[in-house]
Amino acid sequence: MENSYDVIVVGGGPAGMLAASVAAAKGAKTLLLEKNERLGKKMLITGGGRCNLTNDTDIEQMVANIPGNGKFVFGSLYRFSGQDLRDYFNKLGIKTKVENQGKVFPRSNSAAQVVEALEKHLLKLGVRIKYQAKVDALIEGWGCCRGVVVGGKELKSKAAVIATGGLSYPKTGSTGDGYKIAGKLGHTVTKLFPSAVSVTCSDPWIRERDVQGLSLPSVKITLYNGKGKIMACEMGDIIFTHWGISGPGALRVGRYVSIEKQKTGIESIRGEIDLYPSTNQEEIARRLGQIALEENKKILKTALATVVPERLALVLAELAGVSPQVTVGAIQKETWRRLALLLKGLPVNIEGTRSIDEATVTGGGIAVKEVDPRSMESKLIKGLFFAGEILDIDAHTGGFNMQVAFSTGYVAGEAAAKHALESID
Repeated sequence: MENSYDVIVVGGGPAGMLAASVAAAKGAKTLLLEKNERLGKKMLITGGGRCNLTNDTDIEQMVANIPGNGKFVFGSLYRFSGQDLRDYFNKLGIKTKVENQGKVFPRSNSAAQVVEALEKHLLKLGVRIKYQAKVDALIEGWGCCRGVVVGGKELKSKAAVIATGGLSYPKTGSTGDGYKIAGKLGHTVTKLFPSAVSVTCSDPWIRERDVQGLSLPSVKITLYNGKGKIMACEMGDIIFTHWGISGPGALRVGRYVSIEKQKTGIESIRGEIDLYPSTNQEEIARRLGQIALEENKKILKTALATVVPERLALVLAELAGVSPQVTVGAIQKETWRRLALLLKGLPVNIEGTRSIDEATVTGGGIAVKEVDPRSMESKLIKGLFFAGEILDIDAHTGGFNMQVAFSTGYVAGEAAAKHALESID
């Protein structure tokens, strides 16, 4: 392997692969270093192995779905948008399709095909790829990046892009290497936490597996802080597990649970699940009133099963303080009122989240105040650039995190090539 390049990219995920391809396309002699035996290892499991590439929405909505420093990447998203990404893949032979909630996938439903197309493109552009290459440190001199150290060997470069990912799914190689490298150069790494993560609950009806495996579509989850004020309110599908709640809706509130626990140390957070978010309280009451009139000879469990799954009907009855075996005609108005309130606000006691190892995304990272949003260049070290999940940026699931990785990778690769090609040895 040669020991001198214009640009060295560290990390072969979506951000790193795009940064390397853009740098090479701009004429920079580029080396891509990947610690695994193959590129895109984490990409291969995204979207259930189908690779949710981006989201078919405008930039404003894209930023709205990036609660962790979304404004910082507005310029990057404008420079390389979701449509730009789809056009890019189309040129590589990857046709895309739009599914529910704007999620964009390859038509082949194959993450492996996406990774293979990117790798083939990198090689076509002349990018040198080195596998099983763990970077130990960056070489810095006179405030500028001079290269990297791999296995004790110095590889010189005029610019370097760090795109090593976060801490989630460490088996894919995301073990926080980039944070250590940047920290040694004086960069601030904000506190890391699991984002886009499932939540754990202490409710007996959840812990005792009464509803394990039960899926609920398009519910609204609201979280309240210790003072009873709303701190998060998100929509999405959920699935109950034996330890809590998973699914897209739970992942959307998971980051807020992580932050609140980190900030206050509170033991539990009060949550509510609105089972019918598009239906108001009065309409729910009327629906239950119809049940009381039309199903008065049936038992409550059977009658409620017309509005919620039967296993959840049993939970609602218990929480309302009534036997699920009681005849509908014998139920008092006050009990119907309690049932209506439960349908619009099923209480859950949230203890915390699953570990950062299981999180879809890592929250926290390289402080964005130390990075130029126009180029992704470090404000501390000239010629050092960052891209992707290593930055203190995190988004909701649905293709938004992947788009951030590709957009910041594009900007970093372009800027790194420009810096390197204009540098004077």
